[in-house]
Amino acid sequence: MEKRTNRPGRPVTERRQYFDSQNRPVPNRRNPREDQGRDGSRSDEAPRFERSRADDGRNDEQFGEPRRRDDEQRPEGRRDENRREEGRWSEGGNREEGRRPASSSSSDKPRYPHLPPQDRSIDMIFGLRPILEALSAGRTLDKIFLLRATKNSMTQDINALAREANVPVSMVPVEKLDNITRKNHQGAVAFVSPIDYMPLDNILAGLYEEGKTPLLLVLDRITDVRNFGSIARNAECLGVHAIVVPSHGAAQINGDALKTSAGALNLIPVCREHNLKQTLTFLRESGVQVVACTEKSDASLEAETVDLTGPLAILMGSEEDGISPEYLRLADYKLRIPMAGQISSLNVSVASGIMLYEVLRQRLKGN
Repeated sequence: MEKRTNRPGRPVTERRQYFDSQNRPVPNRRNPREDQGRDGSRSDEAPRFERSRADDGRNDEQFGEPRRRDDEQRPEGRRDENRREEGRWSEGGNREEGRRPASSSSSDKPRYPHLPPQDRSIDMIFGLRPILEALSAGRTLDKIFLLRATKNSMTQDINALAREANVPVSMVPVEKLDNITRKNHQGAVAFVSPIDYMPLDNILAGLYEEGKTPLLLVLDRITDVRNFGSIARNAECLGVHAIVVPSHGAAQINGDALKTSAGALNLIPVCREHNLKQTLTFLRESGVQVVACTEKSDASLEAETVDLTGPLAILMGSEEDGISPEYLRLADYKLRIPMAGQISSLNVSVASGIMLYEVLRQRLKGN
């Protein structure tokens, strides 16, 4: 095919010439490359940067727009941010002072401001195979999240091993997993517990063999991490032998809980039970008296109507609605803490401290 040579040429756009107020020609600001020399410098840089400070407030007639000072150009908060940004890039030894490299914007990773910050105090495992191997190795996991509507042989094995180890498994949408981690989680994320959970029946049998009077603290759906840490600190100081929590609806034991407990969670055993109703029944059949702390009771704590010197399990309710009605029906006694103020409720960590102190007081008095 012959090449056409009679194609009409492109229309030549006439370059517009600009003039200032004194009728002097100025460079075309729309095509800055035409105003650069062969060495890459602009022809108008010298007159622009050789101005005196007195001309900073004048109009920049050379470019047809007003030139303002920095304090007039942006507000106070934005000006401080720009100064910090310039200082950050001027600290690098290989960078020009106060100038950010042009290639940094393309190489920076995308930011996700809508995602919550990750809790770095929690050890996290993601991926089906790593979670399965962790369960097989007997590693203590706090909670497992699996992608909803995922059914294969590996997820079935994870559910079976988690059921044997009494590890709660939640089926969640992909958005939940993406909020937990931004890595390739393959539809499975697990949190490793910083403590090892102990079986309640072994602890209770060991206490009876050693001749000790069991004192247990049963927590019904305590969801606040710092409340749980404070309760564990009170329990360790006042002689509690073990803390019993449900596998579902309980606070996640992480770095904040360990810090709030002042290390008490490393000293006091924590028992995670799948069914708290069966656990309370087991305690009653084992000779342990269950005492519930609730404001709905008529019996007051200061009246000493209940003997707290024998084998005892103190039952504390959640921060929102207290103790579940089904658990209240299993309690041997119900006690309320007397209050003289207008607010009729206490923080659960404070209430647990008061109840446990009364137990310790009666036991020390009896000795």
